[in-house]
Amino acid sequence: MKHAPDQFQEIREAVRALCAGFPDEYFRRIDEQRGYPEAFVDALMQAGWLAAMIPEEYGGSGLGLAAATVIMEEINRSGGNAGAVHGQMYNMGTLLRSGSPEQKERYLPRIAAGELRIQSMAVTEPTTGTDTTRLKTTAVRRGDRYVVNGQKVWISRVQHSDLMVLLARTTPLAEVKRKSEGMSVFIVDLRDAIGRGLTVRPIPNMVNHETNELFFDDLEIPVENLVGEEGCGFRYILDGLNAERTLIAAECIGDGYWFVDRAVRYANQRVVFDRPIGQNQGVQFPIADAYIEVEAANLMRFRAAELFDQGLPCGAEANMAKHLAAKASWEAANVCLQTHGGFGFACEYDVERKFRETRLYQVAPISTNLIFSYVAEHVLGLPRSF
Repeated sequence: MKHAPDQFQEIREAVRALCAGFPDEYFRRIDEQRGYPEAFVDALMQAGWLAAMIPEEYGGSGLGLAAATVIMEEINRSGGNAGAVHGQMYNMGTLLRSGSPEQKERYLPRIAAGELRIQSMAVTEPTTGTDTTRLKTTAVRRGDRYVVNGQKVWISRVQHSDLMVLLARTTPLAEVKRKSEGMSVFIVDLRDAIGRGLTVRPIPNMVNHETNELFFDDLEIPVENLVGEEGCGFRYILDGLNAERTLIAAECIGDGYWFVDRAVRYANQRVVFDRPIGQNQGVQFPIADAYIEVEAANLMRFRAAELFDQGLPCGAEANMAKHLAAKASWEAANVCLQTHGGFGFACEYDVERKFRETRLYQVAPISTNLIFSYVAEHVLGLPRSF
């Protein structure tokens, strides 16, 4: 596909060069082993790509969200899966925007240097799901410690992270004026927590994504690990989720371009009835349609990132970008699989792997229907539906 160079062309070329050292065979093997791309993640961290949004004063690149999304896009466009690393981008945003100067000095230089991973965010619970304000995990202050009890589910990359962002209720729901109040954010040092109040139970799944159920049983967290003000954590988390959705939109866009590229390549090479199948409009039109949808989603991704980088409200744009990109990548995946026919199901073509991976984003990190609810209420002014 032909694209005009953009302001991020140098970043694109550099990330592509790194990814070239991890070809399809590498990710295919990781998928077969149900493993984690440790060498790939280490390479990204050592090259400084996962420290893109950390200010230069702390050893990072000081780039904005737009540049960070390009990094995620290029990983997926190269055939990889940024789901193994994207938490490093948006989780550090919580620390950047809401952490104390002491917390930033303690963690950010080591994160930028690739010495610490902050890959996990523990918000979702088995009985409340996306109804975050009703979460039941509690953090009770006792002297210079908070004691945490409760349960989380679908918490990613815990086994490959040093630090985790945790949202817990510090004031009972019955004692707050608004249900969004009374929750707080903490930095959990997983190296000390696992086996000492925190139990991790892996959840096998269809996309080889490292995700887990967590059980907190009197886990002690030092008071200095509280991020921002006690009781204001929900607001801090929401800010980070806008970055998360925009980054994942970019990953879906990378997937979409990958599927279109592979479909075009195969349609040009596959000859049936003495002609390439791509000469048939029944094959080429769906590919062209998929490409148009990816291009449109791409524009919304950059709009959301632009607003975020300017410090402006971007909840609607982040949600819409995620929806459009996830929808476009899934449609491109279907077109790519259909173009390949039976070979689309063969592991050696990598279409089935990427097909499974991109399907996740119709559901996570926020489902399509909840995005519709957000836009209906907050953009269109319709009555709240739940």
